[in-house]
Amino acid sequence: MNISLSKKKVSLLPLLLLFCFFVTSCVSKKNVVYFQTAKDFETIVDTDTFAPKFKVNDIVSIFVSTFDLEAVKPFNLYRGGGNQSVELVDYLVDIDGNIDYPVLGKIKLLGLTVEEAKELFKEKLSIYLNDPIINIRILNFRISVLGQVNSPGRYEISGERITLLEAIAMAGDLDIKGQRKNVLVIRDFNGTKTYTRVDLTNKELFNSPVYYLTQNDIVYIEPNRSAKSDSFLDGRVNTAISIASIIITSSIILLTRN
Repeated sequence: MNISLSKKKVSLLPLLLLFCFFVTSCVSKKNVVYFQTAKDFETIVDTDTFAPKFKVNDIVSIFVSTFDLEAVKPFNLYRGGGNQSVELVDYLVDIDGNIDYPVLGKIKLLGLTVEEAKELFKEKLSIYLNDPIINIRILNFRISVLGQVNSPGRYEISGERITLLEAIAMAGDLDIKGQRKNVLVIRDFNGTKTYTRVDLTNKELFNSPVYYLTQNDIVYIEPNRSAKSDSFLDGRVNTAISIASIIITSSIILLTRN
């Protein structure tokens, strides 16, 4: 009786081991660690002078100031008043790359950096104002992070310079099923889309043209092989669990009867 019971217990062991192997998986370290090619004490000097450039449909805030408050009034338009709060009017870069600015008329911003736009305004305003100070901001600087991250979504950027790594950090980092070696950055510049892939496990990421993001860039983290396999096997795993449960339950009943 005891020998028979022991044999039946042993016969269940391969089934349980197979079941555990089927429903679990492991992830290789080389697939999840960032910057694996960086050496100890290695120094990389950032010589990148990246600055975002104005694109079509950008929303721009422009404020002009000088010591002569009356002289500067025509160049700063406001909306609101009365019971509403007063706000500085912003400007839309049209399909031709221009904004329509008071007094000065059409000004082409397309392709300029913020600093270049400031110099352009100083030049155009010099005939009206003495030593004007120009403040310009891109108001629609936002990026989207999609796919296998912990908090996918669209993020507003307070400044005008953000790296790919900072964007991923804002999205809560990649989850364990995110593909580190094939991150896609989609960039649109006036109707022309570019698709650039980077490898987060390689230090060459810092030399990529998409290491610094521009307004409205989209970062997509695709699922790795483990995630794809899990998705493919979801139905099979559920079936296997059901079958294994039936077999184990039936075996336990047989053992208890004996």
